[in-house]
Parts: sequence; structure tokens; C-alpha cells
Amino acid sequence: MRILPPAQREAMFEIYSFCRAVDDIADDPGPRQPRRGQLQAWRANIDAIYSGLPPASLTGLTEAVKAFSLKREDFIAVIDGMEMDVDADIRAPDWTTLYLYCDRVACAVGRLSVRVFGMEEQAGLALAHELGCALQLTNILRDLDEDASMGRLYLPREALRAAGIISTEPAAVLENPMLGEACNAVVGRAQEHFKEAAAIMAASPRRVVRAPRIMGQAYHAILDKLIARGFAPPRPPVRHSRVKLLLILLRNLI
Repeated sequence: MRILPPAQREAMFEIYSFCRAVDDIADDPGPRQPRRGQLQAWRANIDAIYSGLPPASLTGLTEAVKAFSLKREDFIAVIDGMEMDVDADIRAPDWTTLYLYCDRVACAVGRLSVRVFGMEEQAGLALAHELGCALQLTNILRDLDEDASMGRLYLPREALRAAGIISTEPAAVLENPMLGEACNAVVGRAQEHFKEAAAIMAASPRRVVRAPRIMGQAYHAILDKLIARGFAPPRPPVRHSRVKLLLILLRNLI
């Protein structure tokens, strides 16, 4: 975000702040009903922005909406995605449900972002889908243990069944010796989405895709590290050093 021109940078910070706020509601370990109320309050806030009566606390987000023609339905989609986590602990969804979740919590953020970046409409929507799915599937593979600690399991049911895993209990699945086979199905999908995203960015003006290219390369490197580490326990956390991130940044700025 910090490499963007000031107006774009501030808009992205506002989008990030919104996403951070609703994500924190989804991950709060408290009772579900109050969290549903908090998400509904955010829906009302978004509606207020688009009706011309924004809360004073959301002046910055309102300015970003106006400056970059951000779509109300994308903000609502993000909230709907967070509500999927609030309504019940997601456990082994089918691929269709998993992709709906990815669309809401990741691709919708991408659709907001590509407008800020200034991408052409169709290329931007395509990139939001491909890169959003790639990043979210990578997150799922990276955060297996963290999600399981909250009672969640995002690995798709079909991949688990194909690997011979019947249980949907997070702890039991993560101890199963066939876990790696199920994860490899998700790895394959993520790699394909990264490939498609890279093709879209290669065909777009470099200046408008610099930020998503940096994010894509950083996440693709995480996926590579996950593949090299494997998915059998113990699973030490995978992250980048500051040097690695700096090298990715410099490669895209030069």
C-alpha cells in the first residue's frame, strides 16, 4: 500500500481498516448473536454512506467511495463473508461453498482494490477473482492450525474424501496421515489461480498492477514454502523475513 500515490494509498488504508474491523468481529470468540448485531451495524453504516448520510467516523471511507466509485455490493459481500464465520464454524465445506466464501472475503476486497489501482473494468474483475482465490486458498493452507483452534476447517469436503478422510473434526483431520494429499488438491487450485492472475497482470499496464503483483509474489512464495515444509505435524509457522519482502518490493519498483 505504501508504494501507491497518496490518494490511492489513503483509499486502500480505508478499505483495509474496514476489512480489519469486520474480520475482528468474525474472529471474536464471544457469543454469536452480539457479533451478528455488530455486522448488521456495519451494513447500516455502508448503506448510510451510499444514501448520503455517512457517520462522521467514516469520513475517510466515504471519500474513498466517492473518489474511486467503489461499489456498495462489494462492501456488503465482505460483511456477508464474515457472517458465514459468525453463523457457524465452517467445517469441510464443499468446493462451491468454499469458492463463495473466497469470493466474499477475498475477491470482493480485490474488486474494491482494483478500482483504486485504476485497472480497466474487465481485467480488474478477472484479476480480483483469480488473485483473490489464490491468496485465500494460500491463507487456508497456511492457517490450518490457527483455524482449527477456533473450531474451523476450510479444507473442502471433496478433497478430504478423495484422500480417504471422513472426519470433519478439525483436530482429527489435522492429525490424519493423509492430510497432505487433501491439501495438495487445494495447492493445485491455488497454483492455477496464481498462474491466471499473473497472465492478467502481464497484459495490464505495469503501473496499475504493481501493488497486486507484489502481493501475489509474496503470497506465491508463502505457498512455495508451505509445499516445501509439507503438511504433516508438526507444522512450524511459515512467514517471510523482512529481507525477502524487501527484495520482492525492490524487484517490482526498479
